Amino acid sequence: MTEPLRLSKRMSELGLCSRREADEWIARGWVRVDGQVVSELGSKVLPTQRITVERQAAAEQSKRVTILINKPMGYVSGQAEDGYTPAVALIKPENRWPDDPSKENFHPTQLRSLVPAGRLDIDSVGLLVLTQDGRVAKQLIGETTSVEKEYLVRVEYTKPGTLPESDLKKLCFGLWMDGKPLLPAKVRWQNEDQLSFTLKEGKKRQIRRMCDMVGLKVVGLKRVRIGKVKLGDLPVGQWRYLLPEEQF
Repeated sequence: MTEPLRLSKRMSELGLCSRREADEWIARGWVRVDGQVVSELGSKVLPTQRITVERQAAAEQSKRVTILINKPMGYVSGQAEDGYTPAVALIKPENRWPDDPSKENFHPTQLRSLVPAGRLDIDSVGLLVLTQDGRVAKQLIGETTSVEKEYLVRVEYTKPGTLPESDLKKLCFGLWMDGKPLLPAKVRWQNEDQLSFTLKEGKKRQIRRMCDMVGLKVVGLKRVRIGKVKLGDLPVGQWRYLLPEEQF
């Protein structure tokens, strides 16, 4: 017999929303199981049961924004720490990219529950996604995510000569971190001192640690793409809205 699951977990599995959103919707009486309203948090359902949500939930979800920012150096991607400013502090009208093609109007309520979908180190720059939409967050940082992230990495070789081809192959596959093998990556030279890294995972300071393992010192790191969404011409310190037709 199939075990019952928490309703919020099942809603997240079905891609209806994030677990946090599910709990909000359940508390508001916006969720039905087999046609009956379920408003008690922690309720459980069987995988065979039919879950539907009221129109208010879909309407509220459609108002949730996703913002792309070209994070400068010196800003943290998440919560403020050690006196450093979080990237969300840059989300204000004067920092909006003048060439943003979105027709969305900025409103301070868009800052509510706006969280980073993935990290970017304080000394790294480039594309950072901030979202109010739990579906986007799950797609980019959920346990089963396979969205590619591409980085341009300026490096210096700390040993005599040049990086051996065998070590370049190790960067692509063969290194271990935190007791586990890393997933295959695409690593190739862009020019004599810059590599392109394309990863499907994002362990803490992963690229810097990978480079250190083969004698490379990272002197600059910039994320230029997440899935199908590119940083493009977005200037450092400015932001724009993710367009409805853009998909990661």
